Amino acid sequence: MSSTSHVDHFTHGLTTPAIGYAVMVMAAVIGLMCTVRARDATGHAKRNWLITGAGSLAAGIWTLHFIAMLGFRVSGSPIRYNVSLTLISLIVAFLVVGGGVLMVGYGKDRNRALIFGGLGTGIGVAAMHYTGMASVRIDGAIAYGPALVVASLAIAVAAATAALWLAFTVRSLWGALAAALVMGIAVSSMHYTGMASVSAKLAADPGTVAGATAGEFVVPLTIGLGALLLAGFTVIAVSPVELGEPDDDDDDEPPAEENLFAPPRRPAAPEPGRPPAPVRRADQTRPLPQRRRPDGEPAKGDPPVVQSWLTRPDSRS
Repeated sequence: MSSTSHVDHFTHGLTTPAIGYAVMVMAAVIGLMCTVRARDATGHAKRNWLITGAGSLAAGIWTLHFIAMLGFRVSGSPIRYNVSLTLISLIVAFLVVGGGVLMVGYGKDRNRALIFGGLGTGIGVAAMHYTGMASVRIDGAIAYGPALVVASLAIAVAAATAALWLAFTVRSLWGALAAALVMGIAVSSMHYTGMASVSAKLAADPGTVAGATAGEFVVPLTIGLGALLLAGFTVIAVSPVELGEPDDDDDDEPPAEENLFAPPRRPAAPEPGRPPAPVRRADQTRPLPQRRRPDGEPAKGDPPVVQSWLTRPDSRS
């Protein structure tokens, strides 16, 4: 006969929620700043910035989930992880977040793309969460309360929609930081709402639990992703470029001819029926060369200097 076991989500206190939240905030800042750069880019550059931003957001969501899972304990049973399902949950996170960001980034109707992108991304994030939970192995079975599962799904959709809206609204580093703090709260709320629906029933006959321990697989993977996000956050934080609204004052901007990467401006086309104005060259006179004489030598008339068509200043080829 099976028995219901106590489930603890805060074995290490507030340490794991705080670390997961910090990692999510860093990932959100990187993702938001990448989408800021994508708005000013075109072609392959825009696509690459969007994919980078989506990858950062997905990595942050997944890392928060499994850092929080390090505090998950079931009394009377060890916890193991199915490696294949854990990796599948990571792939799902990248696919659904990437799809939502690209949908909004390239959508002609921004509001419609935001609604469908937020819905699809939210459902995908919830699918990532519960796929990750399906990878958890205990000496028994894990069950979920339907009401809290629906609530976590609603929070996931709302958080994803807000994240996509912020991704294409924020235009500065400080704005991205403020938005990232809100996104971290939203994703953490979704995770712990879903975890509140979890209950565990232990098997009547204790047995061996198959799978990898958290220290063997989850910890190294989360540390690796966290290190990558920390490096990206550091680069964004020390970057001297502030991406804000373009300044309307054109007096401080250098002319296009001074920009080595800007194509030269073409002269305005002449009006039909009017001949183009002749190009006049400025009169430039070159001084004739003078031959130096040593001291004491009588002055002599210098021979005339013959200027050929190659040396005359007014010559035209």
